[in-house]
Formats: sequence, C-alpha cells, structure tokens
Amino acid sequence: MAMLFNVSFVVYLGGCSLLPGKSFERQNNDSQPPVIPQNTIAPAPIFSSSGGDPNFVVGVVQKVGSAVVRIDSSRTVTSQPEEFEDPFFRRFFGDTPSQPRQRVERGSGSGFIINSTGQILTNSHVVDGADDVTVTLKDGRTFNGKVLGEDPVTDVAVIKIDANNLPTLGIGNSDALQPGEAVIAIGNPLGLNNTVTSGIISATGRSSSDIGASDKRVDYIQTDAAINPGNSGGPLLNVRGQVIGMNTAIIRGAQGLGFAIPINTAQRIAQQLITSGKVDHPYLGVQMVTLTPELRERINSRLGDRITLNTDKGVLLVNIVPRSPAAAAGLKSGDVIRSINNRPVDKIEDVQRLVENSKIGEPLQMQVVRNGQVSQVAVTPAPLPVRRES
Repeated sequence: MAMLFNVSFVVYLGGCSLLPGKSFERQNNDSQPPVIPQNTIAPAPIFSSSGGDPNFVVGVVQKVGSAVVRIDSSRTVTSQPEEFEDPFFRRFFGDTPSQPRQRVERGSGSGFIINSTGQILTNSHVVDGADDVTVTLKDGRTFNGKVLGEDPVTDVAVIKIDANNLPTLGIGNSDALQPGEAVIAIGNPLGLNNTVTSGIISATGRSSSDIGASDKRVDYIQTDAAINPGNSGGPLLNVRGQVIGMNTAIIRGAQGLGFAIPINTAQRIAQQLITSGKVDHPYLGVQMVTLTPELRERINSRLGDRITLNTDKGVLLVNIVPRSPAAAAGLKSGDVIRSINNRPVDKIEDVQRLVENSKIGEPLQMQVVRNGQVSQVAVTPAPLPVRRES
C-alpha cells in the first residue's frame, strides 16, 4: 500500500514583557510628614540575568565580536539553454547538442571561530556546493576557506582557514537553556557586516516539523533577537558571551521568530566532520504521521476493509521505503509504533529523536500494533542516504 490516505502533514524519517512596581517607606512616628510613595521599575528579565547592567550587550560584543566572521561563497551552475528545446529552434539548428550555459551563484553568511588555528563553524547551506569560499575577519583580513565537511541533515559545516592565534568563542551548554534568558546574535544580515541584535530565548525544543523544515533533524532554539538572511551560521550568545546556538532559520513573512541550532548539537556534528569529513545518521526508511482520535476515525471509515485501527495514540506508518531497514524488518503501512526500546512514543518527533540518538547497526526494539495485535519488531538502523540538490 503506497499511501493510506491524504493527510495535511507527514514526515519522512530517513528519506527522511516589564512590569512597574511600587515601594513604600514606613513612617517612624505620627509627627513626621507623610512620605510620598516612590515609583520604582523592576528590572526586565534581560537585565536581571545580566547582573542589572543595561549595557551588558556592549561588553559581550567587545569581548567576543572579533571571533565572528563573514563567509562569502560562489558556485558554478551548468544548465542547458531552454530555447533549444523549442521545436521552432530545432527546425533551424537541428538536434545538434547546444552549448550548456554556466552561471555563478553567490551567497554570503556568517560563522564563528571555534579554534585558534582557524576552524570555523557555519551552516551547511552557506557553503553547500561552493567552488570558492572566502572568510573575512572583523579586522578586515580575508582568507580562502576550505570546507572540512558539511552535514545537510543538521545544517552544520566546518571551514578551515590558514591562520593562527585567532580569537575564539567559548562554548556554553544549550541543554540548560530556559525560555526568557537574554541572548545576543552577531552576524552579517543582508550584507551589513558585524550587526548585533539582542532579545530573549522564546522557546526551546522546537522540532524541525514545527518550523517547516521536516528534512532536518534538529530541535531548535527559538529567539526574538532579529535574524535575517546573512545571519545564517552566526552565533547566538548568552550574557557571558558564550555561544549557545548557531543561527540558522527564519520563517518567511514572520516577525520576531528566529531559530538556532543548539550548540551541543552543532559541536557534536562538528567534531565528526573534523574527524571524518562526514556524519552518518541512523535511518529507518518510514513515512509516518502522529495518530489522533480524529485521524483514527477517518481511516477506519475510509479504509476499514483493509486496515483497522483500535488505538488513537502512537505513530502511524504511512509508507515504507523499499529495501530500507524498516522493510527488511517487516514493518508495513498501517502499523502503529507505540514504543521504542521501552520508551513510549506519542508523536513523530518522539520517533525522530530516539532514532537520531540510536546507533547504526544496533537493533531498536519496537512495540508495534497491527490490526489490533501487539508485537515486537527489531529494526536495525542503517546510514541515512543523503540526497543533495544539483
């Protein structure tokens, strides 16, 4: 069964605010004149977290701003002239192969230095397919950059430049972040070098599907610090000047919504890229959707002669990729995953996280419901086959 039903949202896995306050002084005796209450303003969270210094952003930028770089890339794209596909032109030129056209695509983004010997962290999409990469430091020096590796699945890349004694950024802990914390973004939005914006963490743990990037495997940090094209790859910093995320995404048409890859994720991927030049992600080969009572009712009413769902919780498998680990394990369209390695799964994000944190070659024990019958299925993840755009 290639497709069970039409759904509005499916995911492939592996194809996959300041309040004023008042303070009052107590009168010592009745003979003293009344004391007029004095209005005071409680410090905003962004100031409280910075020790009450309203200029803490200045200090952070002065401390670490020189470790943020601009990255310019270019690639040559070859295409066949469209007019020669027109029958009118073929009458005159025949079927002789036409000369392909070449154009140069240019882009720019940001990055930050993680090693004094020239290793730089940025987004994969900033350097994807680049023939030439140029890195510009804040002091104006420029270097040719070499891409040590890139991972389109998490949108992380590492560049190396031939330099020493470079300023670097300290690394924070993105696992301990809380909504409301003050953050600072530095980058080169829209070609405006060394731009600084600030705000707070709006949310943590935003799934890739939440922001419309279901081909990625990242739980994002959401921030209201202004993020624009060109900020990609730049650092999101805490009040101590430590990088806690790498700015990576915006939602078109939205305001006050920017997203960053947690630094713990980016650092883990970067180490693999530096070591081996690539990252292997666990892959099952399933298309899935979160099961709800409404979805269960719709499927049973339309496909009751072929499939019966007697549960309204779990993750429903919509399609199985041929010759994938899921197919080899015997998983089928219509199966409902209830747990993986004894950990309950209620939505597709649960499955994505558990698979991403698994190891290639080590079986995952899945509790699966098929037509009312519960069974255990062992699925052994394989390396994710990465597809690149031409």
